[in-house]
Amino acid sequence: MTSPDSSGRLMLLDSASLYFRAFFGVPDQRSDPSQPPTNAIRGFLDMIASLVTTHQPTHLAACWDNDWRPQWRVDLLPSYKAHRVTEAPSAPVPSSVPDQAHPASDDTIAEEVPDDLAPQVPVIVDALAALGIARLGADGFEADDVIGTLATRWGGTMKVDIVTGDRDLLQLVDDARGVRVLYTGKGGVRDPDLATQDYLRERYAVENGDAYLDMSVLRGDTSDGLPGVKGIGDKTAAQLISEYGSLAGLRAAVDSGAPAIKGARRVNLEAATAYLDVAPTVVRVTRDAPVAEMDLTLPTEVADPVLMSKVASEFGVTSSLNRVLSALRIE
Repeated sequence: MTSPDSSGRLMLLDSASLYFRAFFGVPDQRSDPSQPPTNAIRGFLDMIASLVTTHQPTHLAACWDNDWRPQWRVDLLPSYKAHRVTEAPSAPVPSSVPDQAHPASDDTIAEEVPDDLAPQVPVIVDALAALGIARLGADGFEADDVIGTLATRWGGTMKVDIVTGDRDLLQLVDDARGVRVLYTGKGGVRDPDLATQDYLRERYAVENGDAYLDMSVLRGDTSDGLPGVKGIGDKTAAQLISEYGSLAGLRAAVDSGAPAIKGARRVNLEAATAYLDVAPTVVRVTRDAPVAEMDLTLPTEVADPVLMSKVASEFGVTSSLNRVLSALRIE
């Protein structure tokens, strides 16, 4: 990747977060169920067009889950994403499609994916390749880790916008390095929360991304199989992190018998010792995953016209592809 000047803006897409959102949010327009589903493809491409038009990045990367549930995280915390596991992919994936193009780690332990979404993911991969939009993953790591690595690698050199519906990535917010999160949880890509440190203070009462990470460990997250500490939600977690400076400071106070930590709260924190020993490593986004160096500059021409024509004609997504081309100013 060429070194940009400080006016550059790198946009990092949490791809699975966006194509899952597209699948559930964009109507299925098929008149015949025998036709291939395309709502996630159309929605994902339309999201890219909207994001590029609105936020004007100079660089763009679609970050990918090469491993949606890394074994090293499971070894530390077996409950991690355990409720999402299925014995086999929900729909077959052509053998010609690279493993990392499908949101599953293998054929026996896979992430449960809706039947009509699974076959659309390889088409999204082809669409990105045809457009010339960089797609990056790292074996043994999630898209979150790819995002964390790229944000660390390029934050401070240029502004970084992380687009996601996953609150875990709020830990990467860093005003000093120009890293913010466009959180799509409620408003979608058209009206995301622009998460800076001011946002973390106002919304969660924590000072920065590190404090958010500590708070999220205490709070837990049932969607990721993180139990948290019994009786501690966002508000209490933020108060404890503020009072003791960090999760490590809180744990030291518990271990030293601090009199202010008493009753059920002390009992619950002590009962969660094993969880608190491993959860920070599980929840913390990796900043040094083996992500390949790649030119992330916005494409200025179609990378593979033949592939683009194939995707457009076979799946009827010409309009969505044209919207992306227009946003990229490719004629």
